[in-house]
Amino acid sequence: MNDESRYQRGLAKLKEIDGEAGERVVESLAGIAPDFARYLVEFPFGDIYSRPGLDLKSREIAVVAALTALGNAAPQLKVHVHGALNVGASRTEIIETIMQMAVYAGFPAALNGLAVAREVFEQRGEAA
Repeated sequence: MNDESRYQRGLAKLKEIDGEAGERVVESLAGIAPDFARYLVEFPFGDIYSRPGLDLKSREIAVVAALTALGNAAPQLKVHVHGALNVGASRTEIIETIMQMAVYAGFPAALNGLAVAREVFEQRGEAA
């Protein structure tokens, strides 16, 4: 498989999940690290997200859990909460996933994750 098809497949998958938000991330890197922007498209989205073993909703739920557990990736968590909603995850599934991380990553990580989720829900007009 050539790098161009890998990149194109990655861009298509990124757009399917994150829409314009994903494209903005790639564009923001163009001036400082264009090679990194290409890697960001090719490997995660062109290679991993494009695999057949999980659907996009399951992949995004896993990413929300991982980024919450990291505890230091709020901007990326925000993008992926949007992405999870875009591919069919419900607000409840996202909240429960983040709450589950309190068991494994601690309450501060879960609290920070819930704050990010609240911000995304408010932006999307889905706040309680």
